[in-house]
Amino acid sequence: MGHWFYRNITEPGKLPMLLALTSFVLTFVITRTIVRMIRAGRGPFRNVTPGGMHIHHVVPGVILTVIGGFGAVGSGRHGVAAAVCAVIFGMGAGLVLDEFALILHLDDVYWTEQGRQSVEVVVLAAALALLVLSGFAPLGVNDMSADERQDRASLILTLVINFLLVLITMFKGKPRMALISVLVPFVGIFGAVRLARPGSPWARRFYRNRPKARAKARLRSFHHDRRWDRKRRKLQDLIGGAPDRPAVRER
Repeated sequence: MGHWFYRNITEPGKLPMLLALTSFVLTFVITRTIVRMIRAGRGPFRNVTPGGMHIHHVVPGVILTVIGGFGAVGSGRHGVAAAVCAVIFGMGAGLVLDEFALILHLDDVYWTEQGRQSVEVVVLAAALALLVLSGFAPLGVNDMSADERQDRASLILTLVINFLLVLITMFKGKPRMALISVLVPFVGIFGAVRLARPGSPWARRFYRNRPKARAKARLRSFHHDRRWDRKRRKLQDLIGGAPDRPAVRER
């Protein structure tokens, strides 16, 4: 297993991807560490507020992502320029996704419950990048033999089936599984055959006249959330810091 992983990530042309992923993770970790120090009032770091305007780190992140992205397109997959652009892109992506929740809500929700979405997106993005480095190709193309790839009908059928599994999983209210199933089709099969999440488009459309299915979906969702929510929150707090507690209104 380890030899297979090492062989895949060291394939020619994958160095820029490895550098981008490494700089992405390191930038996120360093940024979160600095922000948590600022929050605690420790160390020399302070918020950047020229003229009273708080400049979020998503701003330099966007600039670095654009520079690194365009540079990577122009430099190809080999050489020093490709490696440098990959590092710049990874740094920019780390800064941008660290404030993903801010972009999504168009509000400074960094230390709120909504801010957990940034940590979740960063972890998911790193996992997907690691899967690509490990040799997984979108929609199960890597699972096909050379003869099957040459057979256009087999290739198209495989892509269509796996894409439908991704869509079904997404409509069933399982976005994390849907994203992972783009690279690991088996996950899409698992997500597509199981019950949909309550409130998902699939549940509203197909469980409307099926009270037993609705009740079973709610019960399964309740047990799943009770089992995993606390663990997921602890992991998010460990990685990104615990959000602020909502203020208690005085009566």
